Amino acid sequence: MKMMMNIDAICSWLLPNMAFFILAVIGIVCGVLVVTVRNLVHAVLFLAVFLLSVAGLFITLNAEFLAIIQVFIFVGAIVVLFMFLIMLTYRVSDMAVPQGNKLKGVAIVTSSVLFCLIFYILKAMKWNEVSVPITGDISQIGKLLLGQFVLPFELVSFVLLVALIGAIVIGRKGE
Repeated sequence: MKMMMNIDAICSWLLPNMAFFILAVIGIVCGVLVVTVRNLVHAVLFLAVFLLSVAGLFITLNAEFLAIIQVFIFVGAIVVLFMFLIMLTYRVSDMAVPQGNKLKGVAIVTSSVLFCLIFYILKAMKWNEVSVPITGDISQIGKLLLGQFVLPFELVSFVLLVALIGAIVIGRKGE
């Protein structure tokens, strides 16, 4: 009987953590592939998989609302917007156009230094644990977005619309 309790405890700990680590590895691999592949369509598809893995991480952390928002807004809207931009700017996906530059070494050094700096700052920071009971649900968030915060919500949607129209105008300017 005691052995059965240990197996249940191990399984209840192992499965969520294994899912978390598998999704984290998928996210890291796809994140690296986003910035290293030469084909922009493939880069956008790897970005979609990366964002889906982040949504999966949110689910493993019991943040289902953030996972839904991640899928709808980032995967559903931003990735589609990037695909439209790539398709509208026809010369970008041409293999004759160079997709890189000569500053790869500088970029690697700069990003490594920034990573180390951010890691040091986060490690040195004193983190306070806040024990606030979770009482909000999705309906309360919706009421806040369409009630008290309706103006910022609409302004963000307007800015996204202007960015989309601007991208289309810039993409069509060469024709």
